[in-house]
Amino acid sequence: MIVKALSKLTAYRMHVPKWAVAPTSGTGAGRHGGRANRIGLNALYLALDVDTAVREYQQISPLMPPGTLVSYQLTVEPIVDFTGGYQSGTWSSLWEDFFCDWRGCWFNQRIEPPSWVIGDEVLAAGAKGILFRSRLSPDGVNLVLYVDELESTDRLEVYDPQRSLPHNQSSWT
Repeated sequence: MIVKALSKLTAYRMHVPKWAVAPTSGTGAGRHGGRANRIGLNALYLALDVDTAVREYQQISPLMPPGTLVSYQLTVEPIVDFTGGYQSGTWSSLWEDFFCDWRGCWFNQRIEPPSWVIGDEVLAAGAKGILFRSRLSPDGVNLVLYVDELESTDRLEVYDPQRSLPHNQSSWT
């Protein structure tokens, strides 16, 4: 694995407006699973540029659902850097399947996605996330953070100087 530190990085995420009350929780991915996290493992998926954050939120829909774009400032280490993709000798062969159709594996075939096992290996190695190329934005890079693994030396802050984000669900009743 290639491991690095992220220092004073800005990242972005589009949130479903109703859930913008907890922009650092990772509970949505924890509840449903994600590319690199199994159900029950809270994970925050971020993009390193605005365009990628929007494209990842939109997925393959021709229309953009309503969303709240949030900026983050972070310093986290260690992070696995998979932005160069799979290279034999650098990565275990399991990493060839990082971009598997994890939804098809889990929801259609009812088998454990290989990318979930990769997430388990990353955690077992003591890393707190994975940097990887976006499949939806040609030059984009994504970051999955395992938020429950962050320590006091790590920094994950939402940039909200005017306190515009809702603070609880009463905004939606």
